[in-house]
Amino acid sequence: MGLELYLDLLSSPCRAVYIFAKTNSIPFEYKEVTLMKGEQLSEDFGKVNPLKKIPALKDGDFTMSESVAILLYLAEKYKLSDHWYPANLEKRAKINEFLFWHVNVIRSLIGKDFWLKILVPTVLGRTAPAEKLEAVEQEFSAALDQFEKTFLQGKTYISGEEISVADVLSLCDLIQATCTGQNIFEERPKMAAWRRNVESHIGMELINEAQKVVLNAGSYSKDSMDSKGVEWLTARARLLLS
Repeated sequence: MGLELYLDLLSSPCRAVYIFAKTNSIPFEYKEVTLMKGEQLSEDFGKVNPLKKIPALKDGDFTMSESVAILLYLAEKYKLSDHWYPANLEKRAKINEFLFWHVNVIRSLIGKDFWLKILVPTVLGRTAPAEKLEAVEQEFSAALDQFEKTFLQGKTYISGEEISVADVLSLCDLIQATCTGQNIFEERPKMAAWRRNVESHIGMELINEAQKVVLNAGSYSKDSMDSKGVEWLTARARLLLS
């Protein structure tokens, strides 16, 4: 059995895995797991990932989840060009530093922003409180300032002059923020230049293919969703507002 990737391109971590695999011509079977239908909660998917989260990977009898772990597994298993995840200890450590910071800070804030602006109105039928939206936007702005000053200062890519897994992961998350009206690239020239460099390396055809679903996220309606998906989304939306 070959490599199977369980994905929904509505999810930015899934898009990162998809783009990375495609960019590096890694052969895989695409397994759709539709979040809006609650398919990640199914018993069958639970056999692939007991945590019932995507992305997930199945490689023969081996299974794993978490986007960062999957990206690093692919880079090492398929012996990709060194720049993606360098063998040099210090270069690798700096990429790891960014990945951990990004997931804990940037991705967390982008997720909150997406839920508050898109999913809360969709499943609860009301807008999120203004104070919650403002708090997330202030935190996000401060985090993006850190991103520019700490990780992009004087560099073409996050790890230096060559693209790495960090750039793919981060760009996929940050593009999602533009779907909620965040003008993050227009207001930050270093980030805008970095985005152009990453997109030039990957190619816009693949990026547009991968992000097509999330660009239409605002068109989702509760009526078009599976009841199990609505139940899951509603519970998470109420928890976020509590």
